[in-house]
Amino acid sequence: MSAPPKTVLKATADEEQAIRAAVRNADPATLGPGRAIAKREHASSLLELLADPAVSDAIYDLPRPLNLETIAEWIEDCAAQQQRGEGLLFVTLDREGKAAGYSKITVWPDRSSAELAGALRADLQNSGAGGSGALHTFSWIFETLGVRLMCLTAAVDNIRSARLIDRGGFVRMGEREAVRPDGTTRRSIYWELTRDHWNELLARDRGT
Repeated sequence: MSAPPKTVLKATADEEQAIRAAVRNADPATLGPGRAIAKREHASSLLELLADPAVSDAIYDLPRPLNLETIAEWIEDCAAQQQRGEGLLFVTLDREGKAAGYSKITVWPDRSSAELAGALRADLQNSGAGGSGALHTFSWIFETLGVRLMCLTAAVDNIRSARLIDRGGFVRMGEREAVRPDGTTRRSIYWELTRDHWNELLARDRGT
């Protein structure tokens, strides 16, 4: 299960309400082409995506076991999170309307913080699509949802994700025990990134 960042921020009442409203009203079209809020109609396609161990094995917060019922329940739970202003589940659809990837954003409005998890279909991995998509999503979370801090985790042996996160400017802050839905744990590398630092990185890249 997702845990809030180690760094504790305190949102003002107005900031918290603005973040909740941004989550409730999030438009997937602003995140990128083919993006949609996950609904029950996407359950079978998401199951097909996540049934591939190359996609799902490294992700600690997916429902287990993976089957149509648990995926449908996960989608419904994420929909409830969105109504509370505390989370979003996006699916990326290919030209055939099948799930080519997903993004799960967990939000702590009272702490102006968020966490991102997600994956791409195996045939799209190592193509550069995941890296560019993740960087765009980082900006989207800061700009659209209005949080001031993001955290990420990756399994200690997940070298590909670790390289992407490091390249994105996230700062390593040791390790943490990530708790799976079944109560078991996974040792994870832990990163944080502030909105101010992210904006500094963008300005540097733009040469401003």
